[in-house]
Amino acid sequence: MAKAKTHYTCSDCGGISSKWTGQCTACHQWNTMVETVLDTPGVNRLSQTQHKSLAQTAPVLSLADIEAVDVPRFGTGIEEFDRVLGGGLVSGGVVLIGGDPGIGKSTLLLQALANISHIKSTLYVSGEESGAQIALRARRLGVDGKELKLQAEIQLEKILGTLADLKPEVAVIDSIQTVYSDALTSAPGSVAQVRECAAQLTRVAKQTGVTIILVGHVTKEGALAGPRVLEHIVDTVLYFEGDPQSSFRLVRAIKNRFGAVNELGVFAMTEKGLKGVSNPSALFLSQHDNQVPGSCVMVTQEGTRPLLVEIQALVDTSHLPNARRLSVGLEQNRLAMLLAVLHRHAGIAAFDQDVFINAVGGVKITEPAADLAVLLAINSSMRSKPLPRGLVVFGEVGLAGEIRPAPRGQERLREAAKLGFSIAMIPKANVPKQKIEGMTIVAVERIDEAFNKLRELD
Repeated sequence: MAKAKTHYTCSDCGGISSKWTGQCTACHQWNTMVETVLDTPGVNRLSQTQHKSLAQTAPVLSLADIEAVDVPRFGTGIEEFDRVLGGGLVSGGVVLIGGDPGIGKSTLLLQALANISHIKSTLYVSGEESGAQIALRARRLGVDGKELKLQAEIQLEKILGTLADLKPEVAVIDSIQTVYSDALTSAPGSVAQVRECAAQLTRVAKQTGVTIILVGHVTKEGALAGPRVLEHIVDTVLYFEGDPQSSFRLVRAIKNRFGAVNELGVFAMTEKGLKGVSNPSALFLSQHDNQVPGSCVMVTQEGTRPLLVEIQALVDTSHLPNARRLSVGLEQNRLAMLLAVLHRHAGIAAFDQDVFINAVGGVKITEPAADLAVLLAINSSMRSKPLPRGLVVFGEVGLAGEIRPAPRGQERLREAAKLGFSIAMIPKANVPKQKIEGMTIVAVERIDEAFNKLRELD
């Protein structure tokens, strides 16, 4: 029997090489080359129509002549899920949702699909669980599945046949890594299978108008397993965040062709499934009877929603040759940069101190508007003196010691005032034109000025 021919495919960009290399020559990522079996004579090949276009050929038109029409949406019955999606699902859209095992992907989609089944035809395709297992979960969650169609299948051709016969308006594929096509010889979950199955399902969605939601596995680094091209094929990419051991779940939009990116949905895991949290700021603020050193509250902007998050800092004398710098929920390299700014422009040295930073509640803050809160929390911990009660801050700190404005400052201040905060230390460029009732605004331009005004507040 002839030996099957193989080549190596990059799991990040999909680049192909005839031999294994440590670094992909296309995207220059290390240790991403995966062996893939090539199609051999005598086995089924992909049909001649595999590369046909997603829609009929359209005439060339002037952009000004094309009518701009808002994309119609329909809700899932879960308000926080609709927020992350940008207002709801879109007909013909393809959504990819990933997260750690056991974090609640299947639970959320089963709840959403059960709600949608009352107004639209739905199909749940499971490649990981049997129908009995899903029925037990539905009974535990208390969802009404009378109108929800279920199929336990992993072969792509049979799934496509079911979609053609039932013509559902919304379909969930759980998960894309378990689906395989007979036209390829590689195993389910391989780069070639994931890429081809996702492309075929996307083609069906665009041609028929069915909304397809794909569940994706993640690697140990937290990225979606399979080729990176998978994220480019779909319209929306959602990630589950948070500790699976915690009762709270965060769903973040990384890509959305029909809405804003970086939208955040907050859920609480209960006995009846995932429930949306109406006031997520309460999750990210610790409850202290008295003010404690090293704690500072900031307002971060997640998509269109302002959230109040507590930043905690612990500064302690280091007993190691190199002091430790640990950041949870914030960027590690930015912490080192901020400590250098603190020394150069405020005269506060921490080179012989271990510095630990944590964003309460497991939220990940990527925007630089957290800089000022981090520095104030570090200074508070070093002085062992708490910050004034009712203080909220935001602002980006530059390498020259200046404090730069943050976007949507007015919305951040309104949210803080609504939750009872009375003092706001913000960049001078973010000072609102109209006074916010019950809030004192402290405008600063430089980091040393911020510390001086903080002493005046004390």
